[in-house]
Amino acid sequence: MTTPETGPPSETGPRRELEESIQRDLGGQMSYADYLQLDRLLSSQVPRSVPPQHDELLFIVQHQTTELWLKLVVHELRSARDLLRADDLPQALKRLARVKHIQHTLTEQWSVLATLTPSEYVRIRPFLASSSGFQSAQYREVEFLLGNKDAAMVEVFAHDPAQRQALAELLAEPSLYDELIAFLARQGLPVPADLLDRDWTRSRSSHPGLVDVFAQVYAEPERHWGIYETCEELVDLEDAFQQWRFRHLQVVQRTIGHKPGTGGSSGVDFLRRALDLTFFPELYAVRSRIGG
Repeated sequence: MTTPETGPPSETGPRRELEESIQRDLGGQMSYADYLQLDRLLSSQVPRSVPPQHDELLFIVQHQTTELWLKLVVHELRSARDLLRADDLPQALKRLARVKHIQHTLTEQWSVLATLTPSEYVRIRPFLASSSGFQSAQYREVEFLLGNKDAAMVEVFAHDPAQRQALAELLAEPSLYDELIAFLARQGLPVPADLLDRDWTRSRSSHPGLVDVFAQVYAEPERHWGIYETCEELVDLEDAFQQWRFRHLQVVQRTIGHKPGTGGSSGVDFLRRALDLTFFPELYAVRSRIGG
């Protein structure tokens, strides 16, 4: 109780005093906001709905954060590919381990967007116009880096010369998987010659000769431990990628049912067909040979 004589009661609960060494005057010095360019980052969420819809900010933040994570995935996959080319397997594996953690974060993110009900989303959808996640250049960069290449996708970005150029370059370069195959050959494994000098712009189907090579690795994992570990890392990566794709499909289905996508695709059916794609076909084919 407060009285004129006693004044307000003293605070009783825990309190953390600022340490003397903590910087308080940031005038003329780099701050947290400066380093992260938060003025630009946090002003990039620009809802378009009229009248304003409360849930549009969720939709924008969900997709912008996805693009930020994809930027890091591209960064790490490029590095892993280059490290394999330089025969630095341990560092390449470190990069792939990080990518897997990012993938788990991306998959969990869908649960936030899933809080957007069909009735809420339908108020936002008209303002998306023809924009669609199908048009994510960074997603296509990830697919190209992993080996799922499609020259037709490059032309989807003809309206943006920089994005088109980046994809065209990745299309013509060996993928991460191509670099692993070349690494196997340098380690003395009998990799078929036609896998080492080919048209990098084309996706591959499963090659029986490469399945034979992986069968050797899986028959003696202790002898080929580094390669064996890398193979399993890639299977983990693809498994995580498929979980992300499937969760995407589920969220779209619960939000719009079987309506066409805003970018003109068939929607859920188009996403479901992506589940049949594989980046590393021989790493799945070899499983039928193990112990058989």
